[in-house]
Amino acid sequence: MSDDRPRAIRIELSARTFVLALVSIAAVWLAVRLWNVALVLIVALVLVGTFDPLVAWLERRGFGRGRALALIFLLIAIGIAAIFALTIPPLVDQLQRIIDTAPAERRKLVEWLQHYKLGVPVANTVRAVPLDDLVKRAGNWLLAASGDILGAIGYGVTTLFLALYLLADPGRAKSLLYLLVPRHQHIKLSRILLEMKVIVGGYMRGQVITSVAIAIFTFGLLTAFHVEDALALAMFAGLTDVIPFIGGYLASAPAIVSVSGQGTAALLIVAAAMFLYQEFESRILVPRVYGRTLRLSPAVVLVALLVGGTLLGILGALLALPVAAGLQMIVRETRVELPGEHIDDAVRARDHKAERIYEQLSEGAPVDEAVAIAERLAETIKANENDSRKVSAELTAIAQHKDD
Repeated sequence: MSDDRPRAIRIELSARTFVLALVSIAAVWLAVRLWNVALVLIVALVLVGTFDPLVAWLERRGFGRGRALALIFLLIAIGIAAIFALTIPPLVDQLQRIIDTAPAERRKLVEWLQHYKLGVPVANTVRAVPLDDLVKRAGNWLLAASGDILGAIGYGVTTLFLALYLLADPGRAKSLLYLLVPRHQHIKLSRILLEMKVIVGGYMRGQVITSVAIAIFTFGLLTAFHVEDALALAMFAGLTDVIPFIGGYLASAPAIVSVSGQGTAALLIVAAAMFLYQEFESRILVPRVYGRTLRLSPAVVLVALLVGGTLLGILGALLALPVAAGLQMIVRETRVELPGEHIDDAVRARDHKAERIYEQLSEGAPVDEAVAIAERLAETIKANENDSRKVSAELTAIAQHKDD
């Protein structure tokens, strides 16, 4: 006789599992609540990686670290002020001219469209556009967004001061980081920090290349059409180009408007030229420049930009490439085997040897000396990473020098 009574299912959770679940929930909650703090820290670290080589270069030429920092940020402030002084007034004048001439330009466009049978519906649509209402809505939007703009400025100032603190006293911040990481992971940490400098430097060089390229192109194009504010518009194009996806199109709008008074042919030529350049930059220049400097494939570059822009908008798109390159580098340097990949046994043996030598050399040493030892070993591995035998010989020589 079978027992048809329902069986009770018992689910037992150990105390350890329960604690881990609570910790995981708390970690997710903190990550959601403090994501803006994490962004501030990431941007500050990008600034540190960008300016630290310049500070070191000035230090080698006799400048104290404080004076080097003051000089760099003074030059940056002067440069930003000069750029805004050259670009903002012409852009404001151009915007004012657009607002003043919009009714007349709309009337001309409607008259031109009405000459064509297929253009009549478009002409009716253009005629129905409420220009005065659009201007009023734009003003209201700017007023409503002023709070967000002030908040962004506040975060920017905080980020800048955090970067200044980390640059002014890098040893303390680095020592704290090493104290938080187990000793047997210090060599990996040193390799990661060393590679991070390369990534940030490559990212910033890529930004400079793409910005300078569009600035030169825009200046040459507008100069050919004898536009008075060609330099200012070119500088504006270079600034907005740092915004992935939409930056180039933001730069195109004032360039196109600047030749609108020279006839339809000039307007169409400039619009087509700027569009073709955006296609060239997004499909050829950006994947090649960032792919080589950040060791990212063109597909990864495009996907990273899409994900970053979708999650965090403009800021996410700006940080997408260095973050993607950093994550890929961390996976590589921590020797995580992804599906389809295999890590050479010689590389693992080299890492174990470096860790043993580091433990010998840093035994009883203060934190700052241990950091210096880890960085020296990491630089040795980096300089000879394609030749495991040479790395092994270099590490052996370092260990013997310590014993002597």
